[in-house]
Amino acid sequence: MRIIQEPEIYIVGRQQLDAAEVRRFLEQSETEWQTDAERGSELIVELAGRVCYLSFGDKQFRKTNADYVGNLIHQGHGSVLEHAVWDLLITGVSRSLTHELVRHRAGTGISQLSQRYVDESTADFVEPTIIAMDPELHTTWLRAVETAHQAYKDLVEALAIRVERAHPDLSRTQRRKMAREAARSVLPNATETKLLFSANARALRWILTLRGSEGAEPEIRKLAVKLCRIMRTEAPTLFADFEIVRLPDGTEGVRAGHAKV
Repeated sequence: MRIIQEPEIYIVGRQQLDAAEVRRFLEQSETEWQTDAERGSELIVELAGRVCYLSFGDKQFRKTNADYVGNLIHQGHGSVLEHAVWDLLITGVSRSLTHELVRHRAGTGISQLSQRYVDESTADFVEPTIIAMDPELHTTWLRAVETAHQAYKDLVEALAIRVERAHPDLSRTQRRKMAREAARSVLPNATETKLLFSANARALRWILTLRGSEGAEPEIRKLAVKLCRIMRTEAPTLFADFEIVRLPDGTEGVRAGHAKV
């Protein structure tokens, strides 16, 4: 059993443009498009904006990708941001955090570790920073987590025997699932989980704005800060107006230059 205090984010999927198909569209439309963007996410957003306003040809050469997309964001034209998508593998977060994160369904796709099928007898746990800072509170928290974890393991063992006797016709996988899905009821919100979280740029901007604010829960705010740093590097044109700020309590938060895009 490990005690975790920091989340981890892996970018496992990125936006990619099919250049040949874009050229075919431009040729059939008897127009042209030049851009200085190299990242697929920034290319697709610019393309979406130019389709909306038919701003191809000679007049489009006046703007860089940063200028063009920056103007879309300034105008609040958020729908074009929905075409840029990332696949994020997130680990080292608690079930408490994902209870909040999964509320962001618009513009996202979520696949989370299943406690019904996965054995949590080797589970890790996420400790809140405010508890970890105090030795006495840490001891109390750790004792509670260890007690709950042991109860889970005892229940799984006993339930496995009970289910096998009561339902010998079921497959081994089904019997295990029945034991684990009942035993998981004693596991705390601190139990570490993993999920594949796919989201478009507009959804990510809203998550950063809401979950990175001063009033956000500390663990998910920590995730938002880390995600903000990643996205500012991953797609600076789409996230340049976000900044990491120091909050009154000494922790970090996120501030958006254009909150509702």
